[in-house]
Amino acid sequence: MRSKAHRAAAREAGRREQWRRGDYSPEDLAAALVAGGMAGPVVSHDRTNVRWKIAQFASGDTKAQFGISGLGAVTEGEVMDLMAGAAGFDPASTEAAVPVDPAYVLPRLAEAGERLADAAARRSRVLLATGHPVGLVQLYGAVGELLVEHGARLTRPLEGVGWRDVGRWRQIRYVNGVAMLTDRGSAMHTHSAGPMRRMLEAAAGSGERPDLVFADHGFAGAAIEEGIETISIADVNDPAPVVAAALGKTRTVIVMDDNVEPGDYWPCYQAIAARFPAPSSPAAGERAAPPAPRA
Repeated sequence: MRSKAHRAAAREAGRREQWRRGDYSPEDLAAALVAGGMAGPVVSHDRTNVRWKIAQFASGDTKAQFGISGLGAVTEGEVMDLMAGAAGFDPASTEAAVPVDPAYVLPRLAEAGERLADAAARRSRVLLATGHPVGLVQLYGAVGELLVEHGARLTRPLEGVGWRDVGRWRQIRYVNGVAMLTDRGSAMHTHSAGPMRRMLEAAAGSGERPDLVFADHGFAGAAIEEGIETISIADVNDPAPVVAAALGKTRTVIVMDDNVEPGDYWPCYQAIAARFPAPSSPAAGERAAPPAPRA
């Protein structure tokens, strides 16, 4: 019988292998999306929460619009229909849960992979940013490594720069090439578009405006508002990017749970990585799992 230490080492090796580009079927990836909680019959936000957030958005609440203007006058029902069409659930259901169909997630991940692979081939400047630093940072970091391996350059505008916001310190820091808002002591969950506005202003001033942004929440919204090609991740209760896509303001929006365990996003990485050119040899495709962020 193997010792507890051996079993733990085997589990860790398995986790690391998931973050190396592999050969997975769509069925394998769909099952992993459900197992990790990004998709499936039950995700983090129930129908009461989703309806509440949609009502905020439809009422014109600027916080719910993630910094995107011109989203128009839409009813709650129209927004719910758009979210249902993006996530694959029944908008008229009376069930408490709001499911996310993995069959809707995988094509958007593949589309994101194609756009990211094209950006790398063109040696573009790419900016990665998250308002969910304890959820999505490992996925963005792994994609960032993939981008750099294939020729892209990650930009880091406003790195380490701080400012006061209503008397409190805020600062942009990067973990594995991924921007996040901090209070100089801890990474912060934020929906605000303000930090990305500052970052893009700094990037424009230095001649480093990104060609492509991969982000969520207000980080994605501010980039969409600036007319920058943007790939967004949006939860089922974050309608702004989905409505923006319906109006032609942006294109690729991946609707899935945006705050599960960081390591569980590995099928998202695999679906994206599959759209990049295959490595020339097995050794070229090997890569270590990105380290978890430290407090």
